[in-house]
Amino acid sequence: MTILIIFIFQMFYVMPFCSSTSTATFVFGDSLVDSGNNNFLFTLSKADSPPYGIDFKPSHGHPTGRFTNGLTISDIVGEALGDNSFPPPYLAPNVESNATNIGINYASGSSGILDATGTLFIGRVPLREQISNFEESRKYIVNSMGEENAKRFIKKAMFSITIGSNDVINYFQPSIPFVSNEKVSPTTFQDFLISNLTMNLQRLHKLGARKFVVVGVGPLGCIPFMRAIGLISKGKCSVEVNTLIRNYNKKLKVELHRLNKYIKPKAIFIYANSYDVFREIILNHKQHGFENADAPCCGGYFPPFVCYKGKDANTSSVMCNDRGKYVFWDAYHPTEAANVIIAKKFLYGDASVISPINILHLHNYGS
Repeated sequence: MTILIIFIFQMFYVMPFCSSTSTATFVFGDSLVDSGNNNFLFTLSKADSPPYGIDFKPSHGHPTGRFTNGLTISDIVGEALGDNSFPPPYLAPNVESNATNIGINYASGSSGILDATGTLFIGRVPLREQISNFEESRKYIVNSMGEENAKRFIKKAMFSITIGSNDVINYFQPSIPFVSNEKVSPTTFQDFLISNLTMNLQRLHKLGARKFVVVGVGPLGCIPFMRAIGLISKGKCSVEVNTLIRNYNKKLKVELHRLNKYIKPKAIFIYANSYDVFREIILNHKQHGFENADAPCCGGYFPPFVCYKGKDANTSSVMCNDRGKYVFWDAYHPTEAANVIIAKKFLYGDASVISPINILHLHNYGS
C-alpha cells in the first residue's frame, strides 16, 4: 500500500507541470485542504484508501490523501487561476523543486491552530510546524534563485490558510474518561485562537509572505459529526457551536483588518467568509442542485463515522449513489460539488463573502 501511494505521488506531483511565470501558492491548514501530507505520518487521520478520491481525475480515482471524493477548495481555486496542477504535499518524496514553481501544500488533517489540537489522532502537523516547514522550503528557494529573487518570488506568491475547525471540534467533543478536560470560557478560547493565529501569520510575513487568504471557520454545528454527538435532529444545527464560531470569525475579521492597517512592510490579508457561504448552501441546498444537506454520502451518520471500501460490499461502509447530490462527503467534509460552489464564491465574490478583495483580484494584486 505504501509503495503504491508513493508511486501515485511521484506520478502526479513530481513532474514540472507549469512554467516559472506562474504564481506559486503555499497552502496551510487542516483536512479541508490537505493534499496528502498525512499519508506520510503515523496517524489515525488518513484518507489514503477508497472511496476517498473516487472522483479525483488526475489520479484516475485513486486516493491521494484528500479528505473528500474529489477536489478540495484549494485545488479548484488553483485550476481557476490557470495553474496546470496542484501544489504537492510537503511530506511527499521529491517535491522540493515545486517550491520555486507551483508552490507546496503543508496542510495536515486533524491539525489546528493550537499544537495540542488533534492529539487523539496521534500524528498531525500543527500550524506552527507547517510554517517551520515553509521556512525550510524558503531556504531551497533562496539557494535556487538567490535572496533578492527569492524575496520577489515569495512577495508575488499567495499564502492560503484554512484552519481552526479542529480546534473548535476538540473544544466541544465529549470528555474522555480519566482525562482532564476543563474548558476555558468561549470568549477566552476565541481570543487564544486569534492570538496564536496572528503570531503565525506574522511569522509568515517575516518570511516574506505578502498576499494572504485566511479562511474563517465554517458552521461546524451543522456538520454530521457535531449534530450526531449533540443528538440534534434533522435539519437543525448546534446553536452553541455556531455561536462560538460566529464570534470567533468576527474577531478574526477585525484582527485581519488591523493587520492590513498596521503591519509593515505592506501586505494584504483577505478574510474568506466560509461560515455564511457554507450555511447558505445548507439552507438552500435544493437551489444548488443538492438533495441531501444532512447525512454524509459515505460513512454513515453515527459512530464511528468511518468511510471506507472493503473487499466486498459486506465490509464496505455505505456510500450514496450520486455524490453530486450530497453536501457532505463524510461526517466532517464537504463533497467536491459543495467545494466548487465555495471556491467560486471566494474567487469572484463580493465583500459579503470575501474582503477587502476576492482571490481573483488578490492573484493580480501588486503585479
